[in-house]
Amino acid sequence: MKKAGLVVLISGFGSNLQAILDAVDAGTLNAEVRAVISNRVDAYGLERARLAGIPACVKSRSKGQTRENYDAELAELVQGYKPDLILLAGWMRILTMAFIGRFPDRIVNLHPALPGTFPGVNAIERAYQAYRQGEINHTGVMVHLVPDEGVDLGPVLGQQVVEIRPEDSLEDLEKRIHACEHVLFVKTIQQLIKRMEDKDAKSAAVGVR
Repeated sequence: MKKAGLVVLISGFGSNLQAILDAVDAGTLNAEVRAVISNRVDAYGLERARLAGIPACVKSRSKGQTRENYDAELAELVQGYKPDLILLAGWMRILTMAFIGRFPDRIVNLHPALPGTFPGVNAIERAYQAYRQGEINHTGVMVHLVPDEGVDLGPVLGQQVVEIRPEDSLEDLEKRIHACEHVLFVKTIQQLIKRMEDKDAKSAAVGVR
């Protein structure tokens, strides 16, 4: 069966990228990572890609370059790999419609908070502080489609609650959040690929008739 083509966008350490690479190697994901692209030259995730024999690209924003122009160039780079899905695995830039509009219903983002809570950066730290102030008793992780420029919005594909324990340090909570991310992201990508396979099978069956 045809493997789904993935392009992964990262900005940093790449632990979620590693979870994806491991799942592909294990056969858990019927997919191939065709490229890993970072907006930062020092992102360790690029080294993870190189170690796995996957094209690792840096696409930095030029001084004075508009967001829209950068995103249009990024879209051209990504399109060259003909991806079925574009995965934002720790991508720390807000994409504009110059990019999003090129890949409708194919951009998937992972965010370390539940829908409608703590959008944007430092979500885990903000959740931890809110817990300490008695405002919440849990946080979580979500995976969602990116249909527009809304920050950590869009149709939710998967979510998982993560408890916050009285004895937790911020580091304890971060470890549990990241462990949850790795599992939920892979599981959600699995589900998306299965849907694509089912759709292709139905189309093929109609064609045979």
